[in-house]
Amino acid sequence: MQLTQASLKRLDGVHPDLVKVVKRAAEITAQPFQITEGLRTLSRQRELVKKGASRTLKSRHIAAPNGLGHAIDVVAMVGGRISWEVPLYHRIADAFKAAAREM
Repeated sequence: MQLTQASLKRLDGVHPDLVKVVKRAAEITAQPFQITEGLRTLSRQRELVKKGASRTLKSRHIAAPNGLGHAIDVVAMVGGRISWEVPLYHRIADAFKAAAREM
């Protein structure tokens, strides 16, 4: 599968090693996925905590001392729509693990 331009844009500011893993995972999985978020500001993280979408202000999405984010959010896609079916996320996780081992 190929990452969309929007997903690639959302990788801006993410550590290059993680970006490599994401791109390789996309190459080796048949399960389409998209990146919904990478680097976040502290204010965005506060907003997510307030809404209950996150539980911490110490997210790895927030720039580390090196200025880079060290986390991404991923969604599985089925027929062009987001799916929350758990087995799809296991497939994506397997691709990420295989890509990380390769790197």
